[in-house]
Amino acid sequence: MALNFWGWSGNRDDVAKVIKPGSPDTKLNFIERGLPDKNVMPYEMVDFVNLHTEFRALSRYGGDMEVVKRLIGAGYPVVVEKGYYERDYTGKIDWLGHYLFTTGYDDARGGFIVQDAYLKPGKDLLSKYKDYNDGWRSFNYLFIVVYPADREAEVLNLLGPWADETWAAQHALEVAEQEIQTIKDNNLFFAWFNKGTSLVALNQYADASFAYDQAFRQYSSWDTKKGNRPFRMMWYQTGPYFAYYYSARYQDVINLADTTLYDTISKPTLEESLLWRGRAYYMLGNTEAAVTDYRAALQVHANWFPAVQALQELGLQP
Repeated sequence: MALNFWGWSGNRDDVAKVIKPGSPDTKLNFIERGLPDKNVMPYEMVDFVNLHTEFRALSRYGGDMEVVKRLIGAGYPVVVEKGYYERDYTGKIDWLGHYLFTTGYDDARGGFIVQDAYLKPGKDLLSKYKDYNDGWRSFNYLFIVVYPADREAEVLNLLGPWADETWAAQHALEVAEQEIQTIKDNNLFFAWFNKGTSLVALNQYADASFAYDQAFRQYSSWDTKKGNRPFRMMWYQTGPYFAYYYSARYQDVINLADTTLYDTISKPTLEESLLWRGRAYYMLGNTEAAVTDYRAALQVHANWFPAVQALQELGLQP
């Protein structure tokens, strides 16, 4: 089945100026200002809907295909975050993160009907159920649903147990633990990472740190004959920073941020990595380095509240 999805009166430039403002340099045009910011987080999209539109939005971990079908069947399209594979210029298979707007499903053909702004904007595409689910695993089966505010009760009813955010995180943890026992290939990295992410969502930081340690061990043993390592992972998911920071593993935060900023990207322009490294520097007594990182984060994402707040807490102006 397919559907007509909810619209709104704004346009994509209005959205981007709020959730991806980029550099504060007003001499640059809108597109140039946004280039350094490599990723928009799910919470940023949810916050945009809830704070700047007449609609409501929520996100949950641990989704499955049946809850997606149930929402679509009732007229609510779903955004999922998933891994995507493509060949790079050397012919090797590369991994990157991607949002997929899911607007229908076709059991006869065995897949979801999706809108993909990267592959074919504006065209209905079929994503086979197995491919959809395999890519979805990379992001702990996270999904976002947007709905009119006056229909929230209906959406929560459709979500069933996923209406409870804590239940969803606990369910995602159980899925990850099951997959850790059953997966034998490179996807074991994602299963361990998902366990850490679910534990962070449950505020169990020490256990999450252990899970991420296991994930990074799997990363080190990644079978590169099947494709490049997913080196962009920390561009999109920052759970390890939460886990290590709140377990007082500040040097591990710095080491991970250094690897992410200098080994995975051509320029160190990932505001989340800069922020968490700054926080860790501060906890280790290096306030000057912390301030430098906070200000660098604001050069990537103008007026970004976490970096603004970090500076203000030190009695400094952004």
